[in-house]
Amino acid sequence: MRVTVKLFASYKEKAGRSGFEMELPEDATVASATSEVLRLYPRVTGDASRLMVAVNEQYQEHDFRLSDGDEVALIPPVSGGA
Repeated sequence: MRVTVKLFASYKEKAGRSGFEMELPEDATVASATSEVLRLYPRVTGDASRLMVAVNEQYQEHDFRLSDGDEVALIPPVSGGA
C-alpha cells in the first residue's frame, strides 16, 4: 500500500522535507509506518513509540491499521505559552 507522510515543525526541519510518499505492506499499522519513517530519517526522534500520529486528520494509536491512500501526519509535542 502507499501512504503519504506529512512532517511538521521540528520533524520537518530534522528530515529536511515536509512530506513524502511511502510503500508499506498491506497489513501496516501506525507503528510500522513510524518505524519506517525513522529508518529513513533517524534524526526525526529517538523513540518511535512516543510519536503523536494523526491518520487522515484523526489522532490514532500505534496499533491502528492503515489503508492504501492514508495520510499519516507526525506531530511533535508542543510546549510553551504563558
